[in-house]
Amino acid sequence: MTDRTPTSASVAAAATPTPLRAWWAAARPATLSIAVVPVVVGTALAWRDAGTIDWIVAVVALTAAMLIQIGTNLFNDVGDYERGADLPDRLGPPRATAMGWLPAADVRRAAATSFGLAMVLGAYLVSVGGWPIFAIGLASVAAGIAYTGGPRPIAYTASGEIFVMVFFGLLATAGSHFLQTGRLSGAALVAGAMLGALAAAVLVVNNYRDLDSDAQAGKVTLAVRIGRAATRVEFAVLLAVPFMLLPLLGMLTQAGAWLVLPLAVAPFGAALAAALWRAPITAAINVFLERTAQLELAFGLLLAIALVAR
Repeated sequence: MTDRTPTSASVAAAATPTPLRAWWAAARPATLSIAVVPVVVGTALAWRDAGTIDWIVAVVALTAAMLIQIGTNLFNDVGDYERGADLPDRLGPPRATAMGWLPAADVRRAAATSFGLAMVLGAYLVSVGGWPIFAIGLASVAAGIAYTGGPRPIAYTASGEIFVMVFFGLLATAGSHFLQTGRLSGAALVAGAMLGALAAAVLVVNNYRDLDSDAQAGKVTLAVRIGRAATRVEFAVLLAVPFMLLPLLGMLTQAGAWLVLPLAVAPFGAALAAALWRAPITAAINVFLERTAQLELAFGLLLAIALVAR
């Protein structure tokens, strides 16, 4: 039987916060690294290819990516509440709308504002990168809204991991590289696959934790479809993929021995996969969300350093 007894820590976390803290919780800042790292790595790869980068473009792209992530998080906060998927007794971190900290209408407007600001910045990026950047930006905003919105939300299907890998891996990394160089790079796609796998692993932890409540709410994630044991295997595979792809990236970039740098966090990834396998399904499992995001951040920063090194 799943233990859903609130701990003292979870009760304290659910105490009514100040409005600023409520908005901070709704934006989910711990997940922003998922949006930041692909832009950093794509830009670092462009530096390796071209020997220079446009810093204004890099900063604007980074800001737009963060705004899209925040908008997606806010829509997720209110969308899950309205569909009955986020209840006050959930095992995951408290959600602002479900806890009554923020009105649903206000959260929805904030999400729309975040996406709107991203589109304003995107207009500048389109002037630099042309129609491919317009297509990527439009698709990213649409996917962020569709993640928990519309008649068939992405988050309520088994395709959530694919969504994350495409938008927070392949497109974000290759798009950032394209903005700087004006060309599509096979190396950027490989790097994007690495980061997308780690970002998807964050989602897997979320879905693994919520498997029972998601099934009750009609949220048929991949975890619900394949069960807990197979989801643990999926998590381990996603953590392994970035390290397995390093030799291929080395061949494409000629980065040489520098690409051993990301291997420094491989033991951390292995330990994380092993720990999830034996972790009980309680609120304590939320630490895996933060640790998996930290793994992607560390891996991405080390990869960026390896790419800019000569």
